[in-house]
Amino acid sequence: MTQSDRCDLLGAGTSSAPVDPDNAHQVAVGTLAAHDSFRHEAFLWSGEDEFLAGTVPFILEGLGSGQPVMVAVIAARIELLRAAMGTGADRVRFVDMAFLGRNPAQIIPTWREFVAELGAEGQPVRGIGEPIWPSRRPAEVTECQLHEALLNVAVEPHTPLWLMCPYDVQALAPDVITEAQRSHPVLLEDQNRRSSTLYGGLRHVTAIFEADLPPVEVAAWHRTFGREDLAALRADVTNHALAAGLSPAHSADLALAVHEVAANSVKHGSGRRVLRIWIEHDSLVYEVSDRGRIIDPMIGSTTPARDDEKGRGLWMANQLCDLVQVRSGPAGTTIRIHNWL
Repeated sequence: MTQSDRCDLLGAGTSSAPVDPDNAHQVAVGTLAAHDSFRHEAFLWSGEDEFLAGTVPFILEGLGSGQPVMVAVIAARIELLRAAMGTGADRVRFVDMAFLGRNPAQIIPTWREFVAELGAEGQPVRGIGEPIWPSRRPAEVTECQLHEALLNVAVEPHTPLWLMCPYDVQALAPDVITEAQRSHPVLLEDQNRRSSTLYGGLRHVTAIFEADLPPVEVAAWHRTFGREDLAALRADVTNHALAAGLSPAHSADLALAVHEVAANSVKHGSGRRVLRIWIEHDSLVYEVSDRGRIIDPMIGSTTPARDDEKGRGLWMANQLCDLVQVRSGPAGTTIRIHNWL
């Protein structure tokens, strides 16, 4: 892209013409609408020029309308946007998604905090959030897909947040792109917006949350446990972490996280409770399972109330660990805690 091309791009997309929200799928990139409710769209792009053609006008129109803008993408994309926008980038809050979204459970709370801080009293705000990129681990991708779907129910409909989620169709697997179409009601592709015919809404959230996690492909150490076994369980977790080469402090954090999850299983779960531990690829994994059921797919992703003991354990695990996966359905609950080695 030449400097002239960049200037043309920066001057595009600043129209403030009103748009009928019921016909949002017909809106071109250059005629973005003002918004007073939550809008969640997947931006399907290929190549740097196409990425900039979709994101820069979106950012500039927001800034031109006095809207705070936060951009959470990987570092390479931040550099690309800064180079394209010049000094205009100084008005944007940039966040490295590789840091923010290292544990995907942190993504939704961050958008909520952004809205609470800068979207008070109905002030529209805009965001760009890139949850998935090619180097993401399979378990991270799966969890990001759940959190993308959860955004549609975690953010109140009247919240004036317009959130664009970029997906690199050249670099990401086709099934990842298809999943993005299930979790976003609106798609931006080839500089045109349209409704997603695959969008699943709440039913899609339920389908992911109740689905089984991938089967374990290696031998796993395991033990059953009850209330009287929690101290021994914590020692088992610590010993496996130390044997995997983790520091004593890190091992203690993992022991605390797994203990909290196991204690919740004892108190709120039912049936046979099992702890399994294994190393797969570059991850040390602890899994707690029982026959109980969790009905809130947001559990562990929001700060729990003081009296919410069940939610507090999973919230703590998300603060201490690299990735926490929760799946629960008619057959019971499985919680996997990952630590990258």
